[in-house]
Amino acid sequence: MGASVDSMKPLTAAKKLGIFLPATPEEFRNGEISHAQFNELQSNPPEWLTKLRRNGPHPRPEVARKLGITITALKKNDMDKPLTTEDIKNLLEQMPEWLAAARESLAQQRTEAAEAEAKKDEGPGKAAADAAKAAQEPVQEP
Repeated sequence: MGASVDSMKPLTAAKKLGIFLPATPEEFRNGEISHAQFNELQSNPPEWLTKLRRNGPHPRPEVARKLGITITALKKNDMDKPLTTEDIKNLLEQMPEWLAAARESLAQQRTEAAEAEAKKDEGPGKAAADAAKAAQEPVQEP
């Protein structure tokens, strides 16, 4: 029938741990992980998990995060594969043109999103909301 409420599939656990499932030990890949086991992995990671997190290979989301780009940028540039920490370090040192452009693009997107959020918080809608809120508050007499 599938995973019980008290356990998760190895793929789910690997995603939550930020690790590449095929690089995990066989006993991790072939069984379900209870929430207690998962919590233990997070709070007291075994040596294999510590090494995997440090050295890789890393899954796409982790590779993208470490490179400072999107998963889409990885795919567009045929880098849609697990990379080791060493591979990532080399890419950052070499900084190919596509990587520099993807990093700049993501930085720009984040800046624009932050500016849009700030405008939303400061725009005319906020002034109207503040005025309406002030009108509802009881007046304090001196």
